[in-house]
Amino acid sequence: MSAAVTPDRPEPVPGGSAGRLRALLDSIRALTGDDAYERYLQRHQATHPEQAVLSPAEFYAAEIERRYSGVTRCC
Repeated sequence: MSAAVTPDRPEPVPGGSAGRLRALLDSIRALTGDDAYERYLQRHQATHPEQAVLSPAEFYAAEIERRYSGVTRCC
């Protein structure tokens, strides 16, 4: 009775195709603003760790309010 030996799958290499795909997806998320909440969490933890963080719903509501309130024209 011998067990079948299968080689372990190699770990993804950071510079490999999986790493390049991850970098591309991260770039697209940054360009579209899809990573805004993650960036908010990182910044908040670094600057205000003692304060409670906003939930994703609260964060996006505050962003909508910030973006669309006030004067939006130049003249």
